[in-house]
Amino acid sequence: MSTEDVYALMARSLELPYGEARTVLVEDALRRAEAAGDEVLAFHVRVRLTDAYRYGGEPAKAFATFGRTLADHDRDPARFDETHSLLWQMKAAVSSLTLFPEIPLDRTYAVLDDMERRYKTGGHSLQAVYHYRNVVARHIGDSSADEWFVKWRTAERDELSDCEGCDPTGMVRHLVENGRHEEAFETAAPVLSARLSCNEQPQSIRTALLPVYLRMGRLEEAADAHRRAYRVHRSRLADLGDVAEHLEFCAVTGNEARGLEILQRHLGWLDRAPSAHADMEFSAAAALLLRRVEEAGHGAATVRRPAAGDRPVADVALPELRAELAERATALAARFDSRNGTSHQGDKVRATLEAEPVADFLPLAPHHRRAAQAGSPAQTGSTAQTGSTAQAGSTAQDDSTGEDDLAAVDDLGELLERVEQRRRAGDLPGMLAAFRRFDAVAETTEPTPLQKARRLDGRGVELAVEGDGRGAAACWEEAVARYAELGEETRRHRALGRLGAMRVDLGDEGGLEQVVAAAEHLAAQPGEDGDATAALLRLATAQIRFDRPAEALAALDRIDPGDDPSRAGELWFVRGQALLLAGDVDAGVTALRRSADAARASGEPETVASPALLLARTLARRDEGPDEEVFALLGEVIAVLPGPSPMRAAAHGDRGLAFLAADRPADAVADLVEAIAAWTAEGLHEQAVHFRVDLAAAYLATGRHLEAAEAAEEALPSLDDDTARRCRLILAHAQKEMGEEEAAETFAALAEDAARDGQHDAVAHFLEEAAGVLTALDKDALAAARFAEAAEAHEKAGDPYGLVRTRRRAAMCLLWSGDREEAATAIETARAALTGLPPDNEPARVWETALVSYDQARILAQAGRLDEAADHAAAAADGFTALDETGAAEEATRLRDDIKAAQE
Repeated sequence: MSTEDVYALMARSLELPYGEARTVLVEDALRRAEAAGDEVLAFHVRVRLTDAYRYGGEPAKAFATFGRTLADHDRDPARFDETHSLLWQMKAAVSSLTLFPEIPLDRTYAVLDDMERRYKTGGHSLQAVYHYRNVVARHIGDSSADEWFVKWRTAERDELSDCEGCDPTGMVRHLVENGRHEEAFETAAPVLSARLSCNEQPQSIRTALLPVYLRMGRLEEAADAHRRAYRVHRSRLADLGDVAEHLEFCAVTGNEARGLEILQRHLGWLDRAPSAHADMEFSAAAALLLRRVEEAGHGAATVRRPAAGDRPVADVALPELRAELAERATALAARFDSRNGTSHQGDKVRATLEAEPVADFLPLAPHHRRAAQAGSPAQTGSTAQTGSTAQAGSTAQDDSTGEDDLAAVDDLGELLERVEQRRRAGDLPGMLAAFRRFDAVAETTEPTPLQKARRLDGRGVELAVEGDGRGAAACWEEAVARYAELGEETRRHRALGRLGAMRVDLGDEGGLEQVVAAAEHLAAQPGEDGDATAALLRLATAQIRFDRPAEALAALDRIDPGDDPSRAGELWFVRGQALLLAGDVDAGVTALRRSADAARASGEPETVASPALLLARTLARRDEGPDEEVFALLGEVIAVLPGPSPMRAAAHGDRGLAFLAADRPADAVADLVEAIAAWTAEGLHEQAVHFRVDLAAAYLATGRHLEAAEAAEEALPSLDDDTARRCRLILAHAQKEMGEEEAAETFAALAEDAARDGQHDAVAHFLEEAAGVLTALDKDALAAARFAEAAEAHEKAGDPYGLVRTRRRAAMCLLWSGDREEAATAIETARAALTGLPPDNEPARVWETALVSYDQARILAQAGRLDEAADHAAAAADGFTALDETGAAEEATRLRDDIKAAQE
């Protein structure tokens, strides 16, 4: 075995995040070092393997490697000389020993004593020793924790103290356990604004501060800390205990849905938990969360548990899983307490299981709202309710309207007359109030058969308002039959029209025949003024539902404007819809303008909402895009609708999209947030999902990268392929801007999608983006591989410039990764690709050739081939000079001079 293989494996491991893949590489490197018989090299690899086990979620394995390296060092300190690393790793050994109940506590104390001895011998501060004595004391619930805390806090820091983020994090945890939240906040404050390079920061201190923020009422900071910290923890098995804290946070802040997502994502980690203590913490927090979900009325839900060993994948009933996890946490706590001789871990688990909400609901983002409770009435705007298309999505009104002036009315006939009066006036709440009074009186006074039929007819209206279309249709069908038995033909056809319209709303084309029959009868034999207009409007609307604009216009042409002048605005609105459907946009716009004008003049400003919204949508679709009139119309819709409603949500959404189309993303954010929140509050998640993608785009365009990533991630699970690709692209760019390595994976996934569609140019672009992310993170060997793949895609796409560029960048990444020979070979492939550049663009050819020459000079100089390197540097300088690229020419000249100086 060659030691070069060991160094290569270690170099590759450094480009991977801590986890199984990185650990496997280091383990392989150790085997090769041992096989080569190089004890010193094996020692150094073993030290790195201890870190890989710890940060990769396998701390139990680190005991063996740490013990071996410490023994080697003690045997021959001069030969095995990583003294600082070993003293540093002792801290992790101490804290890890507490995490496994099968390890006697005496062993932990022995390591602590050995640590103190070694620190003293080396002349180091005991600050870190006091810190970890505090950790052990806190774990068992010993009062000496306070004493060690004071010593820890007052001792002088040195190079073996935890980093400037981890040290205060430990102090925060001590203070939180003692209820000293304000002091904890003051301790952490300076760290939050510091730039920390530690693998565990700043996510660990943000997680530790969650209860501090909640107890101090700093709720926005709590939400921000949760979002930012969990984003890092979620990919690290070693952080399962931290994930548990985020589960508990969700459970006590009314974010049960978010908590369930987290639980579902990490439940499988319990089968490979990094420690018994992390297992216990996660199980307890998960059981708490599931209890809160049950208490919110969702006990019938299930949770998908992944397969493990002989256990198959299964959907586990929520109460069953809650009980299992609670028992698991309690049993583990008992093992710890038995080992420790205290009840402290059991007390903590019981406190978690019994925790109560700290906040009723803490929104984690501006667009987060609680969904409507199951069974809440939905606003339907059904044409069946009042006889025509509802012009303004009805807003929630005070159902007590009209109750007081009905309390003294005991005559059923008079109450039904009140119903009719309020129906004609468009007073839906008042009409429903009259029906309620009718029901109360009917408990002691028997209604006549006609009164019963009319009440059944009214019950259909109530159900339609509540969103129960099928229930409404059933009531109207029975009412039609009763009216027929009573010979009430006018009332029968009114109810028949409502029944048919509801069936049309439900997608049943057979309802159209009933609407036609009702319209024909009421147009010929109206019972009162307005009957014909209502029936023909209902018919026109039904024809529009089935994409029959000509028939709709024919029905509208039969309406006598003098029959019911109050419905002129509605008539123009339906005509506008029909004209747009027929393709006559100009006439449709004119009709909608007249409808809006009529609504504004009616004294009922909310009725302008429907025509104004449709007009705004129509104008926004013009080639020139949305203009100020569009924004004014949408603003008017929002202004005239006083409370939450689907139409108001739609107007916010449309205005947000219009702002995006007008390249005003900052303005778009507020409207898109309102649209998503409104749809979510109504329980209409499908509508909210697509707006989340647009919100993510707006956030990305305004530099709010975390918000963009989170909005995209919320939307992705519910999207179809085409929209999902756009969403993943937004996510990839947000991740890239935040410096997250996951961006490379997201771009690579987009490349795979494009490859399936044969889009080689897109494949090349996404792979090049992925490579750019990796090289920016100094993952140069991985970046080189992605650039090489991008080069292949550029070649398939017939892009000679992309081919040269990506081969050249692959070569440079190989150089930065330490593989000079491969870099020299790769740059030759870039030079060979120059021959494929188009001959009709000489400046571009000269530029690309000069870039290749410049980078080839750098590579060959590093490889010790100075003569060749100098020639290429000179060629690069000449090329840049020919293009008047002064800065680049000067840099190439400096490189040539440096190479020549090295030759002397």
